[in-house]
Amino acid sequence: MSFGRPPSINAGFSPTPPDRGAFPLDHYGECKEYMQPYLDCLRKNGSASTECRHLSRAYLGCRMEHGLMGKDEWKNLGL
Repeated sequence: MSFGRPPSINAGFSPTPPDRGAFPLDHYGECKEYMQPYLDCLRKNGSASTECRHLSRAYLGCRMEHGLMGKDEWKNLGL
């Protein structure tokens, strides 16, 4: 019997890295100047990202420059 943990947790559990699109939060607001216009654009366009593609590229570029996500080719990001 194991005390201190729920019995449903598998002892052989091994964590896996997050899926694409899951990355660290911008705690210091390094890319806030790019994020806010992008979010405003999404709100104005009913979450239709096609209209906001140019802002998305700037925001993701900032995240890559500041190490908040892995660097990747634009074609792999759908841009």
